[in-house]
Amino acid sequence: MSDARTIDRPRGRSAAWLPERVDGRIRLLAWLNLIGNVVIIGTGGAVRLTGSGLGCPTWPMCTPESLVPTAALVDDGIHSLIEFGNRMMSPILGILALVLLVLVWRLRESRRDLFVLAWIIMGGIVAQAVVGGITVLTGLNPYIVGFHYIASLVLVCVCTVVVVRCHDGAGARERAVPAWFAVLSHVTGLALAVTIVFGVLTTGSGPHSGDATVVRDGFDASLLAHVHSWPGYILAGLVLVLTIAAFALRLPPRAWLVALAVVIAVQVFVGVWQAREGLPPLLVGVHMVLAAISASVYTVVVLRLKRRVAG
Repeated sequence: MSDARTIDRPRGRSAAWLPERVDGRIRLLAWLNLIGNVVIIGTGGAVRLTGSGLGCPTWPMCTPESLVPTAALVDDGIHSLIEFGNRMMSPILGILALVLLVLVWRLRESRRDLFVLAWIIMGGIVAQAVVGGITVLTGLNPYIVGFHYIASLVLVCVCTVVVVRCHDGAGARERAVPAWFAVLSHVTGLALAVTIVFGVLTTGSGPHSGDATVVRDGFDASLLAHVHSWPGYILAGLVLVLTIAAFALRLPPRAWLVALAVVIAVQVFVGVWQAREGLPPLLVGVHMVLAAISASVYTVVVLRLKRRVAG
């Protein structure tokens, strides 16, 4: 007659090493997935900003005959190496996502939230690889490129949730802030989303298309740059109001709101600087990565609007 300990025991030696609770291994993989998905935004930006988008002209092969850049492509410049390097980030992220999924496998009942999120990350990485291929096959269509970037930001947010949930633990949650504060926080998220979308459209009409032969989306880049800045300034104002209110009321998200305010302030500074300097590639790349960091920090702010129910 089996008891509870027998039921909980792994059925095979191959599963004996899997965690029975959230431990350092799971937390490490959660962080690596988050960092990796931010890094690939930077490498993807490098591809676009160096004009290397078609450095490997086909997909999934680099050329119709070779998986890796050929000597002829390398001799023609470093574009193929930059593009291929970015492609290699996908299998790395896929491995990280798979390892995380395996590590939480035994927790699929006790920590169903982490199990589901790990599947979302795994599926998202695979889908992003396909979208990356479509981007190449469509000749760097600016709308596909923009969608590719936004999808990467969503993955960054999902990875952020995993990191936070790994440290917070399981259990029911209740609102830890006044209702008006929660509503204003979500309005701030809307302002952040609008700012990012217009930033993507602005980049899609600007000079950094990923290849000199690519046709832009047809919008007026100068006009879109101004339109992009309006929700950005509104976002900065909303974050400032939330930060002041959080400290006045001693609300849980206050520390993360300070972090978000700092990132947004730097983002505004970089945005103005790059516009005045004629969109130098390095500043545009920094602007792209800062948007991902902003989305990640804002995700933590939203998660801190609730706390675990005692008991």
